[in-house]
Amino acid sequence: MASLDLAESGARAKRSARERRKERRATASHSAPAYITRQIPPYEIVGEEGLVRIENAADRILAEVGIEFRGDDVALELFRKAGAKADGVRCTFEPGMLREILKSAPREFVQHARNPARSVRIGGPHVVFAPSYGSPFVMDLDQGRRYGTIEDFRNFVKLAYSAPWLHHSGGTVCEPTDVPVNKRHLDMVYAHLRYSDKPFLGSITAPERAEDSIDMARIVFGRDFVEENCVVMGNVNVNSPLVWDGTMTGAIRAYAAANQGSVIVPFILGGAMGPVTTAGAIAQSLAETMVGCALTQLVRPGAPVIFGNFLSSMALRSGSPTFGTPEPAAGSLVVGQLARRLGLPLRCAGSFTTSKLPDAQAMQESVTSMLSAIHCGANFLLHSAGFLDGLLSMSYEKFVMDVDYCGALHTYLAGVPVDDNALALDAFSEVGPGNHFFGASHTMRNYETTFWDTELSDNDPFETWEEKGGLDMATRANAHWKKLLDAYEAPPIDPGVDEALLDFMARKKAEMPDAWY
Repeated sequence: MASLDLAESGARAKRSARERRKERRATASHSAPAYITRQIPPYEIVGEEGLVRIENAADRILAEVGIEFRGDDVALELFRKAGAKADGVRCTFEPGMLREILKSAPREFVQHARNPARSVRIGGPHVVFAPSYGSPFVMDLDQGRRYGTIEDFRNFVKLAYSAPWLHHSGGTVCEPTDVPVNKRHLDMVYAHLRYSDKPFLGSITAPERAEDSIDMARIVFGRDFVEENCVVMGNVNVNSPLVWDGTMTGAIRAYAAANQGSVIVPFILGGAMGPVTTAGAIAQSLAETMVGCALTQLVRPGAPVIFGNFLSSMALRSGSPTFGTPEPAAGSLVVGQLARRLGLPLRCAGSFTTSKLPDAQAMQESVTSMLSAIHCGANFLLHSAGFLDGLLSMSYEKFVMDVDYCGALHTYLAGVPVDDNALALDAFSEVGPGNHFFGASHTMRNYETTFWDTELSDNDPFETWEEKGGLDMATRANAHWKKLLDAYEAPPIDPGVDEALLDFMARKKAEMPDAWY
């Protein structure tokens, strides 16, 4: 009986400590590292022969089929001068040409944050988690699915800032549809700079909007600093299959010319914008991505660039996209191998799902996809939190559920330390056979930090869970994101800098009438 009382007392003490740690994490976003340095190796599933075959297939696509550059004569001319063969808007590339151009791209780089303590290192063994990106809708359990607004956008920036396990503020975390299309980029960039001090992504929807994003960064960081350092990046997509349009290449050229980062990402739905077979889609992805990455180096050798990837499958009976499925997850592992052979930082996968609710399907698919990014060696993980409804909806509940899982991945990526403290020989000597470790000196030294503690999962006995209302995770997540927003405090910003940003926005908005499409 005494041993049971002792066990219950120990369990109560552990729960109390766990609650204290949860409270600290909920109110202090500085409690986690600025980025992760992985202690586990990437997982490689294809041997040398298979990798060479994929690379050769990509070379044949580039040499025999080619890439079209629509609406950007400058990009077309840059490649022609570099040795590509141009026939109208289509370019073909001799094997090895793009790889030679890419030798000037950095293997690692730092994206500086407004708060230097939050700057992130991208590339090598380093891992950066960023929120989901691009959803026109938002969703929560109270109001359901609706078009995103600038208030929603600001809320997600605040949530990302408050989340200890996210290292980056992201970009278009949702589309603020209540702001004119040609002006909303100003409000989005301002939100990232004002309501967070983590790194962020700028606009890519027009070259001039990319330029505005860079100019706003110059106001905050200083023109000279921006000239020498990466402080903002643009996430650009290929118009798969095999087309680069002028909007995207114009944004790439703007960021690269300013020495800022570009994330180059094909968006391949197998069976629609690419072949149904995974190896064929990977070869296409490699070809398209190398071209976009090479453009950054033709504009400015040494400009930071990330090799991106977005493979997905389809429900071929209906034509609907599917996310979080096994084939693209396995494909991500191969893409990781190819990116490392090129010596480029990698963006890959995220918390993908086609589920319409923050439910079991959502987390099953998200974990499959997110783990593929972890094991493929991804350095920059966009879509780490909030992805729902096949990327059409940004979910408040899913956001905090994903953030909680990102916390678990911090521990997972740390691997298993094998030092004197971890081996715990002193604890075995103190406790001896047949006794418990609850009160051992080793336990007392380590119990607050040794295990990762979830903020959302319920680990209580069934009876305790039932007494607390028998709430599922989505319901708990609904309360949690509201708690985080209630506790949010904006990071400090120099009043003069803030005034300059607001003045820049006002002048830019006054120069053009509202456009809603």
